[in-house]
Amino acid sequence: MLKGKHILLGITGSIAAYKAAFLIRSLVKEGAEVKVIMTDMAKRFITPLTIATLSKNPVLTEFYNPENGDWNSHVSLGIWADLYIIAPASANTIAKMATGVADNLLLTSYLSARCPVMVAPAMDLDMYRHPSTTKNLETLSTRGVMIAEPSSGELASGLDGKGRMEEPEIIVEHIKKIFNTSPALSGKKILITAGPTREEIDPVRYITNHSSGKMGYAIAQECAERGALVTLISGPANIEISSPLINKIEVVSAAEMYQNTVTAYESGTDVVILSAAVADFTPVNTEAKKIKRGKENYSLELKPTKDIAAELGNQKRENTIHIGFALETDNELANANDKLHRKNLDAIVLNSLKDEGAGFGTDTNKVCIIGRDGSKNDYNLKSKRQVASDIVDYIEKLLSC
Repeated sequence: MLKGKHILLGITGSIAAYKAAFLIRSLVKEGAEVKVIMTDMAKRFITPLTIATLSKNPVLTEFYNPENGDWNSHVSLGIWADLYIIAPASANTIAKMATGVADNLLLTSYLSARCPVMVAPAMDLDMYRHPSTTKNLETLSTRGVMIAEPSSGELASGLDGKGRMEEPEIIVEHIKKIFNTSPALSGKKILITAGPTREEIDPVRYITNHSSGKMGYAIAQECAERGALVTLISGPANIEISSPLINKIEVVSAAEMYQNTVTAYESGTDVVILSAAVADFTPVNTEAKKIKRGKENYSLELKPTKDIAAELGNQKRENTIHIGFALETDNELANANDKLHRKNLDAIVLNSLKDEGAGFGTDTNKVCIIGRDGSKNDYNLKSKRQVASDIVDYIEKLLSC
């Protein structure tokens, strides 16, 4: 799958630099041509001789060779590469990438890269979870840089936690998925909402629904595996998802989901899939202290939340596809069609709580996709991952029209 692919690998100063040797060997065995850029600090953890021997190419470390004046063109490297991966990527290099610092060959090549870029962070757990590192990774992700999430385990410091560079064999699988893409979705920016929201009543109580987030997460995974760049805005959901093509933003309330979704939409997207079960109402007043039990009835006044689908429908741009979801208990087709047109959607995915095995909390679903053109596509009961594949197939057809 990687035969003939040009992989540019950047190695930064991290104890995990030894893993780059295994990564190079795996990429070469897969048929890729690998060129390597090392920072000065990286050379203190693993020798250029080792890396050059494994990659079968000279290692690049400086802008030019002081002995003969040969120039290592970052522009040429950026054009040559089909993928630029920085592994390990230190907190220092990630920060420089996020702010546009260009003080070494690795960074100037990043700024010149025309190809997809991936980083595999490696650092101590406190550095990884520091707000500045979190913000820098979010910045890179919004710019389309793929993040190979670090794993958890024992770190060089002796501490245990998240920060270990992902294992080379897993990174290679991520890379394979990048090149094994659907032409219709490759490089497309897809915005997905998933899961429930929680509307706080007091510090210990909230209003929510039965959504597990499984459907939205399955769609996000399917889109990523077809090469799309996914922003997943998720309410509280106990689901793990791991793909460098997925930027997950966690929210709690309907207001937070509204703000993050609108912001992500305004930054540019090709497809919006609104699968979250967003609360329609939220308490007018939230109590600062726990509400104590009394002898009298307690009245809770609710107000409507902001309508995400309607707002995006008002902002809808030409050539942007909007897909909505409708879970109904009665008058299913009529209600779904009304929502489809009222919120300026291109299609709506309808399911009914009357259908056994469909709806919230299950691993299966039975849906009907209704198009703006009046088309109606019914699907049998399937696993949510299979349903996700059907939905994404439908989206690909819309993109090709």
